[in-house]
Amino acid sequence: MSLLARRVRGFRLVDLVALGFLVLLILGVYLAKTMAGRERAQIASVERQIVGEKARIRLLQAEVSHLEQPARIEHLSETYLGLAPVQIKREATPDALAALIREPAVKQTVKVEAGDPAFDPTVDPAPPAPLAPAGGTVQAALASTGTLAR
Repeated sequence: MSLLARRVRGFRLVDLVALGFLVLLILGVYLAKTMAGRERAQIASVERQIVGEKARIRLLQAEVSHLEQPARIEHLSETYLGLAPVQIKREATPDALAALIREPAVKQTVKVEAGDPAFDPTVDPAPPAPLAPAGGTVQAALASTGTLAR
């Protein structure tokens, strides 16, 4: 009797080997499908995080563009630092720069009063304005804090 025709409990040995191989194949496909589903869920989670981060980047870029407005910076420099635009008589031409380098610089002092929050290290500065609420716009958040330039 050959090995393929040999019977075990009424079944041919080749049938039992094929059945075992089929069960292993079914388990392998099930495990591969389960792992692929898990990976698909992880990919979806990372893509949601990317979308959220892109929205946060857009929000921060809008906030930076608001904070970098020249009119706002000029107002803050005049209000808190006492700075003003350069007078036309103080501007130098490229030819006059060499002469200005040779001249000694005139040192200016700024008078600081005690209690001035811009210069006094003992006074806590005002807390920063909150960022836009979830789902809100930068303009809505700035309007709610009263910092939106009109």
